[in-house]
Amino acid sequence: MKITSLIGCAALAAALAALGGCHKDEQGMGPAQKAGAKLDQAGDTVGDNLKANVDKAEEAGKKITDAAKATGDKINEATQDASKGLDQATENVGKKVEQAGEKIQEAARK
Repeated sequence: MKITSLIGCAALAAALAALGGCHKDEQGMGPAQKAGAKLDQAGDTVGDNLKANVDKAEEAGKKITDAAKATGDKINEATQDASKGLDQATENVGKKVEQAGEKIQEAARK
């Protein structure tokens, strides 16, 4: 229920209480008490809905945090794999250069 609706209900209840006087019904509750009880119920409903929405938002935030952490972990793994691959490629290039140097030396000796 929207806050404006709550305020409207409260104003209506107050007007009815003022117009109706303070006559009590068979339950021993006057109009003001009834209006107060309805306002309490409306407030409880709003509070419950708000808490449910906050809980949902917190759960969504936790899921986003977990997903971001998992993504960060995957990026770190990919970076480490790429680094290992680069190290291996560098080593292979070094071996090729060394082999080429040996061939040049052999050719120079002949």
